[in-house]
Amino acid sequence: MAEVEADTCPDCGQPWSESTNQENEFEYKAALVMCHACAMSAKTVRAHQDNKGSADGLHVHLEHRKSRR
Repeated sequence: MAEVEADTCPDCGQPWSESTNQENEFEYKAALVMCHACAMSAKTVRAHQDNKGSADGLHVHLEHRKSRR
């Protein structure tokens, strides 16, 4: 397990030994995906900060409007 973690990029989760190999420079493709919950969270925090609110210790509670989870 330690060997796998040591060979794993902390950002994308791909193996360092593969993803840093020069031969693989153009062998990856990426897609952007928007999480609407994260987007609303970021917008809410930004509005709070724009109104001079502090983000220190701030946590965001998200709730889907149509479900009772």
